[in-house]
Amino acid sequence: MTRDISTKHIELNAFLRINGVANTGGKVKLIIRGGSVKVNGEIETRNKRKLHKGDLVEYLSKKYLVEEKFLR
Repeated sequence: MTRDISTKHIELNAFLRINGVANTGGKVKLIIRGGSVKVNGEIETRNKRKLHKGDLVEYLSKKYLVEEKFLR
């Protein structure tokens, strides 16, 4: 898989909050640290993990694709 090597990114905690996983940053952080979030198939426990276009985030059997519109 090729990845666009750019500086545009979004942090995992912000991405999950935007996608409605939880309505507060504190709840999102607890979810991430609890080990129930995967990024590209691997468990991720870092709240500020940088996500780039094409990354796939999974939580509770739902999949969320990181698209350009989420990046800054």
